[in-house]
Amino acid sequence: MVDGVLLLDKPAGPSSNAVLQQSKRLLGAARAGHTGTLDPLACGLLVISVGEATKFSAELLDADKAYRARLKLGERTETGDAEGAVVSRSEVKVEREQFLRAIERFRGEIEQVPPMYAAIKHEGRPLYAYARGGEEVPRKPRRVVIHRLDLEELRGDVAALQIGCSKGTYVRALAEDIGNALGCGAHLISLERTAVGPFGLGDAIGLDDLSALPAADRRKRLLPPEVLLSLRPRVALDPESAERFRHGQAVTVRSPSGRFGVFAPDGAFLGAGEVDGVGVLRPRRLMATH
Repeated sequence: MVDGVLLLDKPAGPSSNAVLQQSKRLLGAARAGHTGTLDPLACGLLVISVGEATKFSAELLDADKAYRARLKLGERTETGDAEGAVVSRSEVKVEREQFLRAIERFRGEIEQVPPMYAAIKHEGRPLYAYARGGEEVPRKPRRVVIHRLDLEELRGDVAALQIGCSKGTYVRALAEDIGNALGCGAHLISLERTAVGPFGLGDAIGLDDLSALPAADRRKRLLPPEVLLSLRPRVALDPESAERFRHGQAVTVRSPSGRFGVFAPDGAFLGAGEVDGVGVLRPRRLMATH
């Protein structure tokens, strides 16, 4: 059995699923999943769960993300990124101070309208299916949080930004909104994800480097499944309670209510559990006993 978490540096071009399947083959894993997709255009950190770790992938779906984005000012495209046809062009006369003033309004909690070229569904069909048919459908604004929005570089009509944001943030939509605020339009020309929750791109490995490793060394790149719960508090059980929890039974603990990573006395990871208001810990996801 192969269990663990792979931090992969996805290249721009292939889909997240294609990269996932290649990683799965390289690791010889029976099961694999990722904790949040990247568009083919995007590169950077893809957190891949393997084997038993797939049970805990959802723990990262709510995690904050960080990106490095490059915007082309003066051009609007159909898709909001470089994959779409240019629909309008404008002259760009944007100074650094003007750009800094424009992005101030996008920090903190903001509302975003999802782009038409998005995977979220309307009446059972993804938005991009309507868009490809030339149809636009109404979309409700979503509240997201931009924790960080810093101008890294402005050179001519290209701006590089460092972005930290909540789940559900569309960086393409943010790029278009910034372009509109500047009055010249903009679209996303490149996107690199640099962090997902507690994980950083600096600890990731590229596909080519992973492929070049001997098979045994590839598996050494895997982090233990419990790292997916590193944002949760931990609870350690006594031997009797650990055995009961391992078999799917609720146990009593002295912990506040909430969700926890659960461990045996020897430090073995047992799974994820939730404590109610009276101190009863119930299993939510359990590691299999190999």
